[in-house]
Amino acid sequence: MAVLVYTENTEGKFKKSAFEAVTYARAIADALNTSLSAAAIGDASDEELGKLAKYGAKKILKISDAQFKNYSVQGYASAITQAAQKENADVVVMLASFGGRGIAPRLAVKLKAGLAEGAVELPKIVGNFIVRKTAYSGKAFADVEIVSAKKIITLIPNSYKVEEKPETAAIENLSPSINNDDFKMTVKETVRSTSKVSLPDAEIVVSGGRGLKGPENWGMIEQLAEILGAATACSKPVSDAHWRPHSEHVGQTGITIGPNVYIAIGISGAIQHLAGVSSSKVIVVINKDPEAPFFKAADYGIVGDAFDVVPKLIEAAKAFKAGQN
Repeated sequence: MAVLVYTENTEGKFKKSAFEAVTYARAIADALNTSLSAAAIGDASDEELGKLAKYGAKKILKISDAQFKNYSVQGYASAITQAAQKENADVVVMLASFGGRGIAPRLAVKLKAGLAEGAVELPKIVGNFIVRKTAYSGKAFADVEIVSAKKIITLIPNSYKVEEKPETAAIENLSPSINNDDFKMTVKETVRSTSKVSLPDAEIVVSGGRGLKGPENWGMIEQLAEILGAATACSKPVSDAHWRPHSEHVGQTGITIGPNVYIAIGISGAIQHLAGVSSSKVIVVINKDPEAPFFKAADYGIVGDAFDVVPKLIEAAKAFKAGQN
């Protein structure tokens, strides 16, 4: 039972989440007493691809044909299907990212595979795979059993630790046979967030809501995030009002994240927002309304006005950081 992991890259560079996926897939391969192959689409250099071997990939399939320059969910699914068939992979792992959520169902149809989306831990292998994922907008866990011979699992970013297990990996070029119909719809342009820290990969996220009253008050959010080495985010009403870019919107209809620490400032905590951040290891809530729903999900809460609390947090973070230097 071979294992294949699809590793996403951005402009030829892998992020931490890609190494999480490789580490996770390698642990499955170890449990099955088999080896791990990785597939990458795009212009990643051999040096960059070689980084996948540090986490356990014994073979790396490089798919860099010109037709993949523009993203096509159907084209990518066809390419990964052929990579899985080439490796005789019965298990395929990928991230539960924006791209992964589009590719995985199509891949499942092509491979006639069972699909478990949004895994948060390693599957229990008892003949079949039992995969744990979040359910009910993060309020519970569901154990999903995959009974088919072929299995696909998507992993929530930042839910599995990265561990090195160096291998000597061969890099092979793969030129899939793609039907032109697979590229009838492609993404012609991608506008990326200019944030210093990518939201899906961030270990700390500082997020603001309508309680900040306007875009002119976002300076303290950005300042706190910079001191903490965090990414900035926002609630849906904030992005809808164009106070912040939509690339920062986290929640059920935005980006789903699972950082080590999520700091919610001036966000009431509607169920749609909680659904996108419930995988966070620690949730800190700052809100002047003691009845705000977010406090029920919080690990730590501060009842107070953000305009009083956040400046004090900034000063405390500065003092702590200065004491470390």
